[in-house]
Amino acid sequence: MTTNDQTIAFLAQVVSFGDGAVFGTAIAFAAVKAWQSYFFNSSALNKVLQAPNVRVSDLRQLLVKEGEAASGGGDDGGGGGGGGDGGGGGWDGKLVVVRGIVEAKRSVDGWKSSSPNVLISKEAGERAVILQNIQTCVYNEWRGLLGWTSDLRTVFLRSWKDQKSTSVRMVPFVLLDTVTGRSSTSDNLFVNMDDSKHPLPLSTVYHKLTPVQTSSYTFLQAVFGHAYPVALLDEEKVLSVGKQISAVGICSFKDGVPQIKSSHDLPCFLTEKTKDQLVVDLAFNTKCLVWGGLILGSLSVGILGYATIRNWKRWKEWRQRRENERASQAEAASAMDTEAQADEIAGEVPDGELCAVCLIRRRSAAFVPCGHMVCCYSCSLTVRRESSPKCPVCRQPVTSSVRIYAS
Repeated sequence: MTTNDQTIAFLAQVVSFGDGAVFGTAIAFAAVKAWQSYFFNSSALNKVLQAPNVRVSDLRQLLVKEGEAASGGGDDGGGGGGGGDGGGGGWDGKLVVVRGIVEAKRSVDGWKSSSPNVLISKEAGERAVILQNIQTCVYNEWRGLLGWTSDLRTVFLRSWKDQKSTSVRMVPFVLLDTVTGRSSTSDNLFVNMDDSKHPLPLSTVYHKLTPVQTSSYTFLQAVFGHAYPVALLDEEKVLSVGKQISAVGICSFKDGVPQIKSSHDLPCFLTEKTKDQLVVDLAFNTKCLVWGGLILGSLSVGILGYATIRNWKRWKEWRQRRENERASQAEAASAMDTEAQADEIAGEVPDGELCAVCLIRRRSAAFVPCGHMVCCYSCSLTVRRESSPKCPVCRQPVTSSVRIYAS
C-alpha cells in the first residue's frame, strides 16, 4: 500500500469514527467559522456603504464639519486645520474611503535629510515607499527509496516544506489628490501604518528561481526520503510612487494634519480597488459565506443527528446484551444448582458421561447445528457467551444450545 493509500485509509477511519461524529463536529466548526466571517463581512459592508467617498482635497473640510458636529456646535473649532484638530474633544475620527496617488512624505514636505526620500528596488530600480523582499527555499517532497513517513506528518506537516524569510522596509508616505496631483501640505493625506495587519497592495517587480547546488548530504536526504532543498526563490514586491490606491479607514486630524489609520473592523486598509469594486467584492463574499454557513450547518446537523441516533441505538443494544448476559448468568447458576442436586441424587457420574469442559457434571446439552452433546448445560452457556463460540469437539461455529433431558 502506497503512502497516499495509507493517508486516504487513515482519513476514512477518522471520518467514520463514531458513525461520523468527528466529521460532523469538524463540519460544525467550519460552519461556525463561516458564520463568524459572514457577520464580520456583513458589518464591514454596511460600514463601507455608509462611509463617504471623498477626494483628498475635500477631506479637510469634511473633517472640520464632523469635528464641529461631534463637539456640539464647534465652540472651540475655528477655521482651518487647527479647528479640526482640537474641536472634536473626544472625537476619534470618521470612517472614509479616499482614493489618491502614493507619494513619499519627505518629498511633499520638502525635508532636507541625508536619508533618501523613497526606497529604490535593488533589482528593478523601482521607486517605492514600501519594499518587501521574500526569500523562499523550495523543498522536494519525493520520499526516496527508503523513505517512510507517518500519515500524520503527510497530512498536517506538508506546509513545512517551504521555508520563507521576509523583510519589509517602509518610509512615511501620503496620498495626493488624483485630480490635481499637487504636492502641497494642504492637499495630502498622511497614511498611518502603525498597528496595521491588513494585506498591502504590493506589485511584484522581481521574481527569480535559482537552483541549489547539490551535495553528498543532499543525496543521502533523497535516498532516505527526507525533504531536501532544490531551489531558492527570490521575490521583490513594492508599493510604487505614483500608484493610485484607495485607503479605507479612520480619518482624523493630528497636529493639524489629516491622517488615516486602519480599522480592525474592516478586512482591508489599502487596496487598488475603488469603493464600488470593494462593495461588490464584500457583497459577493457575504453571499458566499451565508450560503456556505447554511449548507455546512445543515450538513453538520444531519451528520451529528445521524451519529447521535446510531450511537443511542448501539447503547440500547449494549444495555440489552448486558441484561441478557446477566439473565444468562443467573440461569446458568440456577442450572448448576439443579444439576448438582440431580448428580447428588443420581450418585457418581460415569466417566463417559462427564462434561468435557468442567469434568464434574453430567453431559446434558447439545450444540446447534453440529449436535454434539459434550457439555453440561452451564458450560454450554459459557461457550455460547464467547465472542466466536465453537463446538469443543468439531470446532464448528455454534449458534445455540439445547438442553437434553434423560428420562
